[in-house]
Parts: sequence; structure tokens; C-alpha cells
Amino acid sequence: MFEYDFMVNAFAASGVVAVLAGIVGYFLVMRGQTFAGHALSHVGFTGATGAVLIGVSPLWGLIGFTVLAGIGMGALGERLAGRDLAIGMILSLSLGFGLLFLHFYTAYATQVTALLFGNVLGVSRETLAVLVVLGLICVIALAAMGRPLLFATLQPELAEAKGVSLRGVSILFLVIVSVAVAECAQIVGVLLVFTLMVGPAAAAQNMTTRLSAGIACAAILALAEAWFGITFAYYTDWPSSFWITLLSALAYGVSLPFRRAH
Repeated sequence: MFEYDFMVNAFAASGVVAVLAGIVGYFLVMRGQTFAGHALSHVGFTGATGAVLIGVSPLWGLIGFTVLAGIGMGALGERLAGRDLAIGMILSLSLGFGLLFLHFYTAYATQVTALLFGNVLGVSRETLAVLVVLGLICVIALAAMGRPLLFATLQPELAEAKGVSLRGVSILFLVIVSVAVAECAQIVGVLLVFTLMVGPAAAAQNMTTRLSAGIACAAILALAEAWFGITFAYYTDWPSSFWITLLSALAYGVSLPFRRAH
């Protein structure tokens, strides 16, 4: 299957995105902000469809809207945890506007399935380059803020007393999450972002309580799910997003006995 350029691009793109999703998703689950991450993907759908209306690449619309939404959510700081209702309304409203934009640009409607459920086999060399650059920026940024992020996550009151800006940390982290969500959408679509962002991270936290081991485990699980999912899709002709989602669910199921053993 590696004789085809589109398969090589698919494996490279999914590898970059999966590792980023596993690392970022680990902190997302730890901070209890998984629903916010899911909402960002729906906001990105609106951005992608809106970008097409003005002649801009859907990827940049997706990134732009998710980053703006991430900044807005991050500004809520620790209050975000109790805002599920507000986030749910934003999520629904975003999808509604996305459908409205599709109504005005019906020529794009045939591509909406790829946006909603992903199309990793359609990733071009140019898109791959963008994913690599953005992925590196996110990993570097996350490494730079790793200590204050961990401090603010585990002991927010003490961190604030020591001078750590909880709101600043929240904004920066959710900006990183926004970019990771936009990248995941290229692989599994905006509706299945949980597959790579949350599934591997949740399974990793069930398997180990050590931070470094957990992050590594989340990244490896996400990478394995993405690559095996594409492989199974190639040989069965079933959607790769389905296989990735199934493998993510199986990995989480296998991890449950480890959580009870802790």
C-alpha cells in the first residue's frame, strides 16, 4: 500500500496528528475539559464552511475559529468546568451556522462528509507540511508551559498563590488544544475528534498514574490506533475513521481493569 503517494501522506499526516492529540489530550482529560475540546471541533466546522464562502482554505477557517473560541473559553478560567450548558449551546449554534453557510454555498455540500467524518486519504503534501509545522509549534509550546500547566491543574489554589495566572495558563492551553482539534479534524473529522483526543488519553490514565509514562502511553496508543485504522481501511475498504474509532474504544475497554487495580 506504500506504493501509493496518498497512502504515504495519510500515514505521515495521521502519525503527526495522533502523537500531538495523544500528548495534548492527556492534559485535556487531566484538566476535565474534554467537553470543551469537543465543542471546539464544532466551532471549527463553522469556521471551515465560512472560509469556503469567502474563498479561503477550509483548514485555515477551521484553525482560525477554533483558536478564537479557545481564547474565549480560556478567558473563563477555572469557571469553564461548570459551564457545560453554555458550551453545549455554543456547540449547537456553531453547527447551525455551519449548515447555514452550506446552504449559501451548495457546491461545497458534497464535501461536508469529509469535514464531519474526516478524509485522511485526501491529505495533500501541502496540507501535510502545514500539519507538521503546526504540530511542532504546539509540542514546543506545551513543553514550555508544562510546569505551570501541571501546577495549575493539580493545585490551582496554591499555584495562584505562588503567582501563576490561572486564566493565562487556561487561555494558552486551550489555544494549543484548538490547533490540535483542527489537526484531528483532518484525520477523523469534527464529529469524531474524541477518538484521538480523548480515547487514548483516558486509556493511558487508566493504565498508569505516572505523568511521563502516561503521556508516552497516550501518544503511542493514538499513533497505533491511527496507523492500524488506516491499514484496516485499506484492506477492507471501510472508512478509516470507523476503524480508528473502534480501535480507540477497544483500547479504552482493555484499560479499564488497570484502573481498578490502581
